[in-house]
Amino acid sequence: MNKELDLAAAVATIRSGMTIGIGGWGPRRKPMALIREILRSDLKDLTIVAYGGPEIGMLCAAGKVRKLVYGFVSLDLIPLEPYFRKTREAGAVEVSELDEGLLLLGLQAAGRKLPFIATRIGLGTDVLTHNPHLRTIRSPYDDGETLLAMPAIPLDVALIHVNRADRRGNTQTDGPDPYFDALFARAAERTIVTTEEICDRLDRTHPDKAKQNLFERYLVSGVVHAPLGAHPTTAHDAYGWDMPHLKAYAASAAEADGWARYMADYVAGGEAAYIDKVGGARAVASLPIPTF
Repeated sequence: MNKELDLAAAVATIRSGMTIGIGGWGPRRKPMALIREILRSDLKDLTIVAYGGPEIGMLCAAGKVRKLVYGFVSLDLIPLEPYFRKTREAGAVEVSELDEGLLLLGLQAAGRKLPFIATRIGLGTDVLTHNPHLRTIRSPYDDGETLLAMPAIPLDVALIHVNRADRRGNTQTDGPDPYFDALFARAAERTIVTTEEICDRLDRTHPDKAKQNLFERYLVSGVVHAPLGAHPTTAHDAYGWDMPHLKAYAASAAEADGWARYMADYVAGGEAAYIDKVGGARAVASLPIPTF
């Protein structure tokens, strides 16, 4: 029942060509420690499915991506993720640009083992123009309505960051918004979680937070203890996003050797060196949580 892995062992279970779903939302609660480990690996030709943030830009900049499926790719205060923008404008990867609701329905269909879910979302819009693989279906009932048949988006693996987990695969996620992490977990063949805290059994150490378990432990195949592993994105009640770092990262996209320098300065040396480089554990843990 012990599902604990380190970052390297977790990423070693992923293969080139896989479809990877990434939880979180924009610059919020992204499994960035796992993303950095993928950046250090030789993985390539990945299909990435996400409500995207810096993970998409970084994976594109590193040449890891073959296809993107997304509802948006944003750093919030920086509306369009800069390395994603460069990749998209260059036509360097295949894309499926979906309405946020269609992405949700595609994940729901996969989690329910359905081929598609019928919806009105997207009808009469350019979503259909730019996604010619999407098809319509006529209702079999008396109304005869034409609906969009949103196909399932099955995932080989989902990567999710949580506030705490136990070694059995139970997880707890703090904060008011669960985003759509549970849909990613249920759409995937396997789920790997990174966690701020780890223990033997959450039902003994945090029984008062049982309702914060967003998805069943049988869906979780690997648990990685990665404190501060969402940086530079938020980790709900643990710490906020590092907007100065994100702004510096975004500025590097305008420089000829920007990505190579970012990789060398922040990623190549491993997680401990990364935390030191961004100011140390105390500084990261004290980042203010954004309010709106």
